[in-house]
Amino acid sequence: MRVVIQRVSEASVTIEGQVKSSIGWGLLILLGVEDTDNQEDIQWLCAKISKLRIFNDEAGLMNLSVQDFGGELMVVSQFTLHASTKKGNRPSFIRAARPDFAIPMYEAFVKTLELESGLPVKTGVFGADMKVRLLNDGPVTIVMDSKTKE
Repeated sequence: MRVVIQRVSEASVTIEGQVKSSIGWGLLILLGVEDTDNQEDIQWLCAKISKLRIFNDEAGLMNLSVQDFGGELMVVSQFTLHASTKKGNRPSFIRAARPDFAIPMYEAFVKTLELESGLPVKTGVFGADMKVRLLNDGPVTIVMDSKTKE
Protein backbone atom coordinates (compact mmCIF):
# COMPACT_ATOMS: atom_id res chain seq x y z
CA MET A 1 0.00 0.00 0.00
CA ARG A 2 1.40 3.32 -1.02
CA VAL A 3 0.33 6.83 -0.03
CA VAL A 4 1.26 10.34 -1.02
CA ILE A 5 0.47 12.68 1.87
CA GLN A 6 0.17 16.38 1.19
CA ARG A 7 -0.18 19.03 3.84
CA VAL A 8 -2.82 21.37 2.47
CA SER A 9 -4.54 24.59 3.41
CA GLU A 10 -7.44 23.44 1.22
CA ALA A 11 -8.36 20.57 -1.09
CA SER A 12 -11.42 19.43 -3.00
CA VAL A 13 -12.63 16.65 -5.28
CA THR A 14 -14.95 17.49 -8.17
CA ILE A 15 -16.80 14.83 -10.15
CA GLU A 16 -18.81 15.71 -13.26
CA GLY A 17 -18.66 19.41 -12.38
CA GLN A 18 -19.95 18.94 -8.80
CA VAL A 19 -17.79 19.26 -5.69
CA LYS A 20 -18.00 15.87 -3.94
CA SER A 21 -15.96 16.88 -0.89
CA SER A 22 -13.61 19.53 0.37
CA ILE A 23 -11.37 20.21 3.34
CA GLY A 24 -9.48 23.12 4.86
CA TRP A 25 -6.20 22.78 6.82
CA GLY A 26 -5.19 19.15 6.95
CA LEU A 27 -3.97 16.24 4.89
CA LEU A 28 -4.85 15.12 1.40
CA ILE A 29 -3.92 11.44 1.13
CA LEU A 30 -3.64 9.73 -2.25
CA LEU A 31 -3.94 5.96 -1.76
CA GLY A 32 -2.73 3.16 -4.02
CA VAL A 33 -3.63 -0.47 -3.23
CA GLU A 34 -1.89 -3.61 -4.49
CA ASP A 35 -3.04 -7.25 -4.33
CA THR A 36 -0.59 -8.13 -1.55
CA ASP A 37 -1.91 -5.48 0.85
CA ASN A 38 -3.67 -6.53 4.05
CA GLN A 39 -5.08 -5.16 7.31
CA GLU A 40 -1.57 -4.86 8.76
CA ASP A 41 -0.62 -2.45 5.96
CA ILE A 42 -3.74 -0.39 6.64
CA GLN A 43 -3.11 -0.30 10.38
CA TRP A 44 0.55 0.70 10.06
CA LEU A 45 -0.15 3.52 7.59
CA CYS A 46 -3.17 4.91 9.45
CA ALA A 47 -1.30 4.95 12.78
CA LYS A 48 1.65 6.74 11.17
CA ILE A 49 -0.47 9.26 9.27
CA SER A 50 -2.56 10.14 12.35
CA LYS A 51 0.53 10.95 14.39
CA LEU A 52 2.76 12.37 11.64
CA ARG A 53 4.14 15.64 13.01
CA ILE A 54 4.25 17.84 9.92
CA PHE A 55 2.27 20.89 11.06
CA ASN A 56 3.93 23.92 12.59
CA ASP A 57 3.73 24.67 16.30
CA GLU A 58 3.84 28.17 17.85
CA ALA A 59 7.61 28.31 17.27
CA GLY A 60 7.22 27.49 13.58
CA LEU A 61 8.62 23.96 13.94
CA MET A 62 6.97 20.91 12.40
CA ASN A 63 5.89 19.46 15.72
CA LEU A 64 2.12 18.92 15.47
CA SER A 65 0.04 16.14 13.97
CA VAL A 66 -3.32 16.54 12.26
CA GLN A 67 -4.82 15.13 15.48
CA ASP A 68 -3.12 17.76 17.64
CA PHE A 69 -5.02 20.65 16.10
CA GLY A 70 -8.12 18.85 14.81
CA GLY A 71 -7.27 19.29 11.14
CA GLU A 72 -9.17 17.73 8.29
CA LEU A 73 -8.50 14.56 6.29
CA MET A 74 -9.31 13.52 2.75
CA VAL A 75 -8.47 10.20 1.07
CA VAL A 76 -8.54 9.79 -2.70
CA SER A 77 -7.91 6.46 -4.44
CA GLN A 78 -5.13 6.56 -7.01
CA PHE A 79 -4.12 3.32 -8.70
CA THR A 80 -1.41 5.16 -10.67
CA LEU A 81 0.75 5.23 -7.53
CA HIS A 82 1.70 1.66 -8.46
CA ALA A 83 2.78 2.51 -12.00
CA SER A 84 5.84 0.71 -13.27
CA THR A 85 7.95 2.68 -15.73
CA LYS A 86 10.76 0.13 -15.94
CA LYS A 87 10.17 -0.86 -19.57
CA GLY A 88 9.23 1.46 -22.40
CA ASN A 89 7.43 4.77 -22.12
CA ARG A 90 3.91 3.59 -21.33
CA PRO A 91 3.43 2.89 -17.61
CA SER A 92 2.22 -0.53 -16.55
CA PHE A 93 -0.33 -0.73 -13.75
CA ILE A 94 -0.13 -4.49 -13.25
CA ARG A 95 0.76 -4.06 -9.54
CA ALA A 96 -2.38 -2.03 -8.83
CA ALA A 97 -5.16 -4.11 -7.29
CA ARG A 98 -8.34 -4.73 -9.24
CA PRO A 99 -11.50 -3.00 -7.94
CA ASP A 100 -12.99 -6.16 -6.36
CA PHE A 101 -10.03 -6.21 -3.94
CA ALA A 102 -9.08 -2.52 -3.90
CA ILE A 103 -12.51 -1.08 -3.02
CA PRO A 104 -12.90 -3.00 0.29
CA MET A 105 -9.28 -2.14 1.16
CA TYR A 106 -9.88 1.54 0.38
CA GLU A 107 -13.03 1.54 2.53
CA ALA A 108 -11.20 -0.24 5.37
CA PHE A 109 -8.39 2.33 5.12
CA VAL A 110 -10.85 5.23 5.44
CA LYS A 111 -12.60 3.61 8.42
CA THR A 112 -9.31 2.78 10.16
CA LEU A 113 -7.98 6.31 9.60
CA GLU A 114 -11.15 7.72 11.21
CA LEU A 115 -10.68 5.43 14.22
CA GLU A 116 -6.94 6.12 14.56
CA SER A 117 -7.21 9.88 14.15
CA GLY A 118 -10.55 10.48 15.84
CA LEU A 119 -11.37 12.75 12.89
CA PRO A 120 -13.91 12.40 10.08
CA VAL A 121 -12.39 11.48 6.72
CA LYS A 122 -13.73 12.89 3.47
CA THR A 123 -13.27 10.97 0.24
CA GLY A 124 -13.47 10.97 -3.50
CA VAL A 125 -15.31 8.21 -5.37
CA PHE A 126 -13.33 5.08 -6.15
CA GLY A 127 -12.86 4.66 -9.90
CA ALA A 128 -14.48 7.97 -10.83
CA ASP A 129 -12.89 10.55 -13.11
CA MET A 130 -12.03 13.04 -10.37
CA LYS A 131 -10.60 16.52 -10.53
CA VAL A 132 -8.52 16.98 -7.39
CA ARG A 133 -7.68 20.52 -6.48
CA LEU A 134 -5.30 21.40 -3.66
CA LEU A 135 -3.23 24.16 -2.20
CA ASN A 136 -0.15 22.40 -0.88
CA ASP A 137 1.07 24.16 2.26
CA GLY A 138 4.83 24.45 2.55
CA PRO A 139 4.98 22.59 0.23
CA VAL A 140 5.03 19.47 2.36
CA THR A 141 4.61 16.18 0.50
CA ILE A 142 5.52 12.78 1.96
CA VAL A 143 5.48 9.37 0.28
CA MET A 144 5.03 6.25 2.41
CA ASP A 145 4.98 2.59 1.42
CA SER A 146 3.78 -0.05 3.87
CA LYS A 147 5.97 -2.73 2.29
CA THR A 148 9.22 -0.87 2.96
CA LYS A 149 7.90 0.88 6.10
CA GLU A 150 9.16 4.18 4.70
